[in-house]
Amino acid sequence: MRPLDPRLLRYARTTRAYLAATVALGVVHATLLVAQATLLAQAITAVFLDGVHPSWGWLAVVLAVRAGVAWLQELASVRSAAAVKSELRDRLLGHLVALGPGGRRPAGEVAALVTHGLDALDDYFGKYLPQLVLAVLVPGIVLARLLPADLVATVTIAVTLPLIPLFMALIGLHTEERNRRQFRLLARLNHHFLDVVAGLPTLKLLGRAKAQAGIIRRISAQQRTQTMRTLRTAFLSSLVLELLATLSVALVAVGIGLRLVAGDLDLTTALLVLILAPEAYRPLREIGAHYHASAEGLAAAAEVFAILETPARANGTRAPVSGPIVFDDVEVRYPGRAEPALRLSATIEPGEVVALTGPSGCGKSTALAVLLGFVPPSGGRVTVGGVPLDELDLDAWRLRVAWVPQRPHLFAASLRDNIALGAEFSEAAAVAAGVAGFAAGLPEGYDTMLGDAGTGLSAGQRQRVALARAFLRDAPVVLLDEPTANLDRETAAGVMAAIRDLARGRTVLIAAHRPELISLADRVVAVGDEAGLISAVRA
Repeated sequence: MRPLDPRLLRYARTTRAYLAATVALGVVHATLLVAQATLLAQAITAVFLDGVHPSWGWLAVVLAVRAGVAWLQELASVRSAAAVKSELRDRLLGHLVALGPGGRRPAGEVAALVTHGLDALDDYFGKYLPQLVLAVLVPGIVLARLLPADLVATVTIAVTLPLIPLFMALIGLHTEERNRRQFRLLARLNHHFLDVVAGLPTLKLLGRAKAQAGIIRRISAQQRTQTMRTLRTAFLSSLVLELLATLSVALVAVGIGLRLVAGDLDLTTALLVLILAPEAYRPLREIGAHYHASAEGLAAAAEVFAILETPARANGTRAPVSGPIVFDDVEVRYPGRAEPALRLSATIEPGEVVALTGPSGCGKSTALAVLLGFVPPSGGRVTVGGVPLDELDLDAWRLRVAWVPQRPHLFAASLRDNIALGAEFSEAAAVAAGVAGFAAGLPEGYDTMLGDAGTGLSAGQRQRVALARAFLRDAPVVLLDEPTANLDRETAAGVMAAIRDLARGRTVLIAAHRPELISLADRVVAVGDEAGLISAVRA
C-alpha cells in the first residue's frame, strides 16, 4: 500500500499546500481528541464520586471545536481534489498534444482517464490522505498522553499497533494490482465501445453488428467479474483489519479490568485508557477502508503519470527556412518490431511533386509523420533548407505545412467552422476544393451543422473538406496521405482535380498507391525495396 505517490507532488503543485493544511489540522484534531478523552474521563469519574463537574462545559467546547476542524478538513480536501484533478487534466491533454499522433493512446482509454478515472481521486484526497496523516499523529499523541498515566497499557498498544500496518501492506499489494487490472479492463471496454459506435453504420451494412454486441457483452461480463473480485478483496481486508483492532483493544481492556479490580489502577486513569485505546487504532483501521475507496483513483493517476513521463519530442528554436527537404538515411523503429517501420533516403526540391509508393505497411505514412515532427527518427536525420528538423521550432514549421490525412477528422460543428478551424473562412478555398458544389445542396449551406466525425457527409465530401483546409492555409508544403483511399473512381477523380490545383507552386509529398494519383507526381519514390533503400524514377 503506497501512502503517497511522489509524482502527485511533482505534477500537481496544489497537493503540497493541501498536505501542509492537512498536517496542521491533523495536529489540532489529535490534540483535541486527547483533550476530549481526558475531560470525559474526569467528568464520568466526577458523576460517580463528586456529582456535577465543570469538565462537562469544557467537553462541549472541545466537541464543537473538533466539529469545526473536521469541517475545515472536508472543505480543504474538496477544493484540493478539484484543483489537482484540473491540473492533472490540463497537463495530460497538453502532453498528449505534444506527443502527437505518433505517441497517442486509444481514445477510449484517454476518455476513461480524464473523466471517471481522475474523478475517483476525490476519495483519495477527501478520505485517504487526511486519515493517513491522522494515522501517524493520533497514535503518537495518544501514546504520549498514556505513557505517564499507565505504562502497561502504553506498552501493550505500542506492541500491537504495528500489526495493523503490516497486514495493511500485505493486503494493499494484492488490492492495488486488482484495482489496476480493473481499471485497464474498464479502459479497454470504453475504447472498444467507442470504436463500435463510430463504425456502427459500416457494421450494420456488413451484418456484423450482432457479433460486436456479443463482444461488448463478453468484455462487460469480465469487467463485472473483476469488479466483484475487487469488492470481495476490499470486504475481506476490512474484516481482517477490524478483527486485529478489536482483539488489540480487547487485550488492553482485559488488562485494565483486572488491574482496576485488584485496586492497582484508579477509575479516572482506567476510563482514560479505555477511551483512548480504540482511538489509537481507529485511524489505522479506517485507512484500509478509505484506501479501497481511493484505489481506483490511484490506478488512474498511475496511468496518467505513465503518459506524462513519456518523453515528448524536444522543440527547437530556429525559424524554418525555404529549401529542399532531405531524408538522410532516416530510419524509424517501433518497440516490439524486429524490422524498421521506415528506411528512407530522398531529396524533395522546392516546387516538386513527389509520390511515395509501395505496399501497405512499407512506411509511407510514417515518412509524413516524421516530416510533421510526430515521430522522431531512430537513425539518420531530416533537414529543411539545410537545417535539421529537430532544431526547428515545430509550431512554426507546422504552420508552413498543410496536411491532408487519409481519414480527416471533422468536428461536431458547422461546415464553415470545420473548414476554417479557427481561421477566417474563405469561400474561394471551398470552391477550389469542390466543397461549394455539395454545400449548396445542404439545408443551411456552409452553416449546416455536422455530426461528430463528419456525420452527414460522404467519405469523398469529408476528403474535400480536408482539401479546403489545405487551400485555406495556403502553405508552401503540402503532405497528402492516400487522399483517394476508399473512394469510388468518380469521387476520386474529383478529389484529384482539386489536388492538381492545390499542387501548383507548392512542394507536395504524396503517399499513394493508386496509379491515377501517382500520375500527378513529377517523381516517384519507391519505399520498401529489399535493400531497405529508396529508388527514384521519373513518372
